[in-house]
Amino acid sequence: MSRLREQLGAAPSWEDRFTLTDALLTRRYETGLPVDPEVIRAWDRIVVSRGRARVEDLAAEIGWSRRRLWSRFRSQIGLPPKRAASLVRFRHAAHRLTAGDSAARVAADCGYADQSHLHREVVACTAMTPAALAGDPGLAVDDIAWADTASAEQTNTPPEAESWA
Repeated sequence: MSRLREQLGAAPSWEDRFTLTDALLTRRYETGLPVDPEVIRAWDRIVVSRGRARVEDLAAEIGWSRRRLWSRFRSQIGLPPKRAASLVRFRHAAHRLTAGDSAARVAADCGYADQSHLHREVVACTAMTPAALAGDPGLAVDDIAWADTASAEQTNTPPEAESWA
């Protein structure tokens, strides 16, 4: 896992980071490593909710304790569910910013406590301010690269979840 962190940290763009993550998930899927259906269901709920699903609600929905969900999710996805949800929420917020939405609107719509919370998250993830991120051509909303979400993100309606099963 530390090697992956190093690779992600060294990646020059978010597109490269997402490519690395997709490759890792694809390799795990192709090697036949089993993923619990409950973990798949929790992941799907996180994606559909754009990262706003609460861990307590996910655990209750699948009939597991929070601890069991955290342990299984981390071992099978590589991140605890709360961190995975945070990254999914950040992805949606970043694409809304690059689509031209104001930071205040994005913070409100994406479930951040306030605009300063969004600002701290963007700086922590990118070392850029939301305004700088919005102007970053490396993360521009691209209808080809993000065909399943670009139009939905512009209208703020959730896309269909993709199952990893």
